[in-house]
Amino acid sequence: VAAAPAPVVEAGLKHKLERKWTFWCDNQSKPKQGAAWGTSLRKVYTFDTVEEFWCLYDQIFKPSKLQNNADFHLFKTGVEPKWEDPECANGGKWTVTSNIGRKANLDNMWLETLMALIGEQFEDAEDICGVVASVRQWQDKLSLWTKTAANEAAQMSIGRKWKEIIDVNDKITYNFHDDSRTKGAT
Repeated sequence: VAAAPAPVVEAGLKHKLERKWTFWCDNQSKPKQGAAWGTSLRKVYTFDTVEEFWCLYDQIFKPSKLQNNADFHLFKTGVEPKWEDPECANGGKWTVTSNIGRKANLDNMWLETLMALIGEQFEDAEDICGVVASVRQWQDKLSLWTKTAANEAAQMSIGRKWKEIIDVNDKITYNFHDDSRTKGAT
């Protein structure tokens, strides 16, 4: 029996993602007095292939490399990581905090979340806006932003799946963006 010839892989072949994603960075470590929130938010790069994602991730996007009071964001292209964005305005966020062994743990949870997002691993993917990694002095956190906070079934499905993806047994919290706006929280 003759062996089947090995498939030829084209050198320039790119693996397209289901949708485009945009990386953002926000460094609030040295805020300008009186500056409105979001003035330091910068769009870094939009990508739509697996290869572009890995190039970006390998070069710069590890939260453990951030200074305190800085954030990395990965959001669907066309959605800004702001409560005011129409896609986010009626949404909320699932949040997990990282304290013990936090830098390595944060990097791992971040990577697992990014791969799940770009790989469309969430059943309710249409209800997800993006994810934010926030580095602070005493604890770091990841927040998975959703667009329809009132859709409890979708939120619970997303929360359960995310806990599984990032391998967290602890409680994670969900907050409506409206509640956060009222409290003035970030």
